[in-house]
Amino acid sequence: MWWNAKTLYSMRRMERRIEEALAAARRYEAAARARMSALLVRDGRIDPATLETHQSAAHGFAWLAATVAALDGLKGWADTLAAQGRGDARVPAILTLGYSEYLARLAHGLPLSQSETLRPAEMGLAAEAAAFAADPAVASFLSGDGLAATRAKLVELLEDSIAPDADEADATLAEMRAQLRRFAAAKIDPFAQGWHRDDAIIPLPVVEGLAELGVFGLCVPEEYGGLGLGKIAMCATSEELSRAHLATGSLATRSEIASELVRLGGTDAQRAHWLPRIADGSCLPTAVFTEPDTGSDLGSIRTRAVRDGATWRITGAKTWITHAARADLMTVLARTDPASKDHRGLSMFLAPKPRGTDGDPFPVAGLSGGEIRTLGYRGMQEFELAFDGFAVPADGLLGGVEGEGFRQLMATFESARIQTAARATGVAEAATLEALSYARQRKQFGKAIVAFPRVHAKIAMMAVETTVARVLTRAAARAKDEGRRCDVEAGMAKLVAARAAWAAADDCVQIHGGNGYAEEYAASRLLADARILNIFEGAAEIQAQVIVRGLLEKRN
Repeated sequence: MWWNAKTLYSMRRMERRIEEALAAARRYEAAARARMSALLVRDGRIDPATLETHQSAAHGFAWLAATVAALDGLKGWADTLAAQGRGDARVPAILTLGYSEYLARLAHGLPLSQSETLRPAEMGLAAEAAAFAADPAVASFLSGDGLAATRAKLVELLEDSIAPDADEADATLAEMRAQLRRFAAAKIDPFAQGWHRDDAIIPLPVVEGLAELGVFGLCVPEEYGGLGLGKIAMCATSEELSRAHLATGSLATRSEIASELVRLGGTDAQRAHWLPRIADGSCLPTAVFTEPDTGSDLGSIRTRAVRDGATWRITGAKTWITHAARADLMTVLARTDPASKDHRGLSMFLAPKPRGTDGDPFPVAGLSGGEIRTLGYRGMQEFELAFDGFAVPADGLLGGVEGEGFRQLMATFESARIQTAARATGVAEAATLEALSYARQRKQFGKAIVAFPRVHAKIAMMAVETTVARVLTRAAARAKDEGRRCDVEAGMAKLVAARAAWAAADDCVQIHGGNGYAEEYAASRLLADARILNIFEGAAEIQAQVIVRGLLEKRN
């Protein structure tokens, strides 16, 4: 039995409280869904103008649903560990703190951001929230009884991992994580702060080492030289590497996007040519989608591709292109139908290019670029690119069919967002453990600062939210592995995990005090790295929009 309490009676009582509180949360979510549906939906579809008018309430519903999913996920995680016989005393502490915090947010106000808290009344749920808070099981968690002692106990129990990972009952997954941790300890941890401080690109031997471990071919089918593993393995890999260094953990993201584009949308010849090269790391891809002034509005892309005999000629501007100079392959979204005004005129291209150097980053006709200096996420470099008649072979049109680019890209978004959530989970864990280590060593007023309640309370909540991020991310990955549509689950995972990473990094700096603001300490890098996670692969506001549409509209 997972619950580490003194008596069987107390174990069963806690389990009942959790079940009853979760049932109340689900009823509350159902009431919110009915309210939002009546407000926003017309003939099975959300009315865009009404959604914009009531955007805060709608996004509040997205956060409400994600919070209930977090409660559900925490219980499922604990139940799975119990069935495996792998739980320990951290599990009940995380459950208690997680339920107390998230039930309070549901009852009293959902933090959409650091400056936006949405009250139930703003969603028309004042009466429902009051009834929810009065539910005996919910009220027992809202009372605050024993929370201070639980926080202190959890922090005492934290080790070099925050909580048991239910998926690591799989011996292959556990060994893979251990192997990656050994690699990170030898090849990444000692150098990550220097790479960040010097704004240096990740050394090629590190990239080659990851290739030897199979990181770039995790989800590529075995017939094409990959490992043929699923998204759960992808998550564990991304978490572990991002825990050491976000950019290194993100190296495989471009390979994941490119291989999924080719696997799902490519011709047989394109799969046979590109997938083995991506899987073995000999081909480093980059995603070339975003343009100045478009952001998430990919349907308004202006970069154009024109057929010129045996080649396509691409002309236009792209921005925020990661690892562009070192990349060997660009997946480029461009407009092939000049008469179109939306996503239906877009096509995807597999555009090979020579690998650049520091002195000559883009040694090919028709392509130039300049680096975008960033606060964090350093190690791969970001670029603005200018295409001026850049030549792509005729067989570079993905799938050999024009006008399919947007659909092909959308097919990869679930995986990309799941992987981003996993990266965020890794950063959150790194910040939590960095704060814990510092707080145990730093002495003030005659004792380690971890003894002070405001310090260990922060660390305890960091541990809870990191666990929640992992639980939601793995749920989305599991749905993807099972072939189920998971845009809502992926959106929730990305939404919650990105916030967990930022909150953990911010608290990590706070616990370090002035030292946290110094480049000498990893806390400063983690803060700079964490901030981007709420923006790329769809900003938090876009994720909320995706969740609302997925929950309220009729789904095919």
